[in-house]
Amino acid sequence: MLKINNLHASVEDKAILRGINLEVKPGEVHAIMGPNGSGKSTLASVIAGKEEYEVDKGEIILLNENIDDLSAEERAHKGIFLSFQYPVEIPGVSVTNFIKTAINETRKAKGLEDMPAKDMLKLIREKADLLEIDRKFLSRSLNEGFSGGEKKRNEIFQMAMLEPKLAILDETDSGLDIDALRIVANGVNKLKSKDNAVIVITHYQRLLDYIVPDFVHVLHEGRIVKSGSKELAHELEEKGYDWIKEEVGA
Repeated sequence: MLKINNLHASVEDKAILRGINLEVKPGEVHAIMGPNGSGKSTLASVIAGKEEYEVDKGEIILLNENIDDLSAEERAHKGIFLSFQYPVEIPGVSVTNFIKTAINETRKAKGLEDMPAKDMLKLIREKADLLEIDRKFLSRSLNEGFSGGEKKRNEIFQMAMLEPKLAILDETDSGLDIDALRIVANGVNKLKSKDNAVIVITHYQRLLDYIVPDFVHVLHEGRIVKSGSKELAHELEEKGYDWIKEEVGA
């Protein structure tokens, strides 16, 4: 699904990632953890193709294709979905219309015609029901006046509609109370399959009680310094990140 080889990246000439190696196979959930400033969100942004980040070395392979030269939009069309830590508000554009546009743009990139309105409506209803989303929610302006939980649930709804091959959740638990966290995690779990993969980026272990990872990787100063099972997340919760710093001699 995704293979990252010796990835180095910087922003404004400041080195952030210093040799990331990572392989994510279909059906897997990988959690990326680490202290603030370790490079977690940078890694997500670089995979998604955000322009402000410069790849200095290494390569990113998605479905056996090198995507280093593809724009963020092209990567999205290839099946990469990135949920934002702080989703933007778009007044005057309803959730439904935003989703319709996103889906049809992806179809156009694949040489397909727009999805028929009847099929689109059916799909919207199916995914809204799956994620227990009130239909009234879909007619509201995108993220305008939404609570933190509503914004995150909306992103999971977008993910459900777009059916990406690789979903990257960048600190999607940020600012959520336990109820909202449970709802969002439940949505992610319903969308997991043997044909897609999920990367969960988080600072805290609590999200991983709900979205259980197959692998946990600890980032420190732009490198993956430790990998393990979900038990590693519990260990981090108990010991903190200073323990990792001591292990790597920082």
